[in-house]
Amino acid sequence: MRYLVLSDIHANLAALEAVLEDAPDFDEVWCLGDLVGYGPKPNECIERVRGLPHTSLAGNHDWAALGKLDLSSFNTIARTANEWTQRQLTSSSRGYLNGLSPSLQQGDFAMAHASPREPIWEYIMDTHTARENFEHFQTPYCLVGHTHVPVLFELDEDRGRCEALLPPLPEPVNLGSRRAIINPGSVGQPRDGDPRASYALLDTDEMTWSFHRVAYPIEVTQERMEAAGLPRRLIDRLEMGR
Repeated sequence: MRYLVLSDIHANLAALEAVLEDAPDFDEVWCLGDLVGYGPKPNECIERVRGLPHTSLAGNHDWAALGKLDLSSFNTIARTANEWTQRQLTSSSRGYLNGLSPSLQQGDFAMAHASPREPIWEYIMDTHTARENFEHFQTPYCLVGHTHVPVLFELDEDRGRCEALLPPLPEPVNLGSRRAIINPGSVGQPRDGDPRASYALLDTDEMTWSFHRVAYPIEVTQERMEAAGLPRRLIDRLEMGR
């Protein structure tokens, strides 16, 4: 099976469409949460994903849009965007998001929006945090999102340490004997200094993982955000990848 692995679409329909057009052939989509929040097309992104063979998680912004999280825990611009998203969601979109879990397991792959230890909120940004999280899932691999940064953390059990692989990588990574925590990066709001949409392809027959980037018309999303009256900082950051 070939899985298109997405995370943190954040209602950025232009970026999502670019990824779907660019992606190699796949059998199913695995979405690691945050379909909505920040961006201007929440209902459209939900419907686009729902129209594909897929499995999806709930992210913290999805829960915020449903009122499942206290918005005071978000910064000012994220809170403003979430309040706007709450007003936009259709009953169909609400019902869909409400049925999603922030974590699940598919065969050898655990999945969590944020981390296996704290599926809705913890950021795995470094090898120390990653190392601690290996104790919180039993499968060989765990897929996470939330940080908007593509990375692969491998556990060297013999040496008791964790190592990070950052893209771009020259070729697909062979998923071998080492356990791993892997983040495909963000489709709709990358934060690694590269504004292109980030996604990944997982081939479970070959047991390979490949990171991908694709440019999308950022100005289209920015114009839609301006029309919606979303915060200026959210609009500007898209072109910086921060």
